[in-house]
Amino acid sequence: MACSTSAALLSLPLSFQRPSPRQFLSLFHHRYDSFNYPKFWVQRRLLVPVFCLSGGTNQDTEPEADTTPLDSSSSFSPSISSNSTYNLCAALGGIGFVETAYLSYLKLANAAAFCPIGGGSCDDVLNSEYAAVFGVPLPLIGMVAYGLVGAISLQLAAKKLPFGIDESDGRLVLLGTTTSMAAASAYFLYVLSSKFSGVSCSYCLISALLSSSLFFATVKEFGFQEITRRVGFQIFVASLVFVTLSASYNSSFPVSQSAAELDLPYYQVEIAKPSSPLAISLARHLQSIGAKMYGAFWCSHCLEQKEMFGREAAKILDYVECFPNGYHKGTKIEKACTEAGIEGFPSWVINGQVLSGEKELSELAEISGFELDGIS
Repeated sequence: MACSTSAALLSLPLSFQRPSPRQFLSLFHHRYDSFNYPKFWVQRRLLVPVFCLSGGTNQDTEPEADTTPLDSSSSFSPSISSNSTYNLCAALGGIGFVETAYLSYLKLANAAAFCPIGGGSCDDVLNSEYAAVFGVPLPLIGMVAYGLVGAISLQLAAKKLPFGIDESDGRLVLLGTTTSMAAASAYFLYVLSSKFSGVSCSYCLISALLSSSLFFATVKEFGFQEITRRVGFQIFVASLVFVTLSASYNSSFPVSQSAAELDLPYYQVEIAKPSSPLAISLARHLQSIGAKMYGAFWCSHCLEQKEMFGREAAKILDYVECFPNGYHKGTKIEKACTEAGIEGFPSWVINGQVLSGEKELSELAEISGFELDGIS
């Protein structure tokens, strides 16, 4: 009100006309009242500028000055936390990339690994049938995974993602990759403890430590509320890893601890015992109905099974060698033997039925529907 009054007074045109007697008398009374009440006059003179200076414009600007620092600090703190997590993931991914690149070189060059802990145990694990997934060397797969994690983490920290991918999609790819790596590490730790009892592999343990660290760092970055919405996605990724690894290793022949120490080139053993006429007849009958015998050149029971038939009949049998290229560390069973579901040697497949172990001629004749008189 005072500000508007002052503005109105300032807007009035200046006048130099001589006041009328009535105006002059009114001005005299006004000055007389001001002289008699000096406190009121001073108070009025002081209240006008103070009221104008504390108007609505200044009151509106003061809260903005107070709230601006709070908003800026709250907006910058998550970015700093995210960048530190991404930098940590990039560093761990780089370490894992170097380790798996070294192991990939050893695998492709067929060289021995330097194992600071466990002596030659590392070579036993790295050259086993578990060191490849569907024929692809496992260190090579790990090198790709660690490289992907390191690259995505660096790009997320720099806020520059390729192919038009936004930050949300990049974080989801990072979560899926670290989840799959952690699931694979858990699977291989189980294999290491169950299939390689007493064997130490320092590279396997380092890789498991790196994978689990990357997983927990990514989960912490997402936070509890957001990660609960991604549980289904993580379960799906982990299940896919377990199914893939199980399907790959189920196609490999399970090698026992004694067989794991063998390193044998393929050789052939001649049967010295001659065949009887009835043994030759049985061998021809088995061949005619599509029966097959599966074995390994180093299997003593396979040799005994052939000797039951004799030299001539053994050559008639439809025999499948499951290790035609010899047996070495990491050698896989022949695909035909895997598809037939062979689990031991010797094994017979007669009329779609798999029979494990050494069989008497009479038993084979009965199963195949062939009558052999006089054979006990």
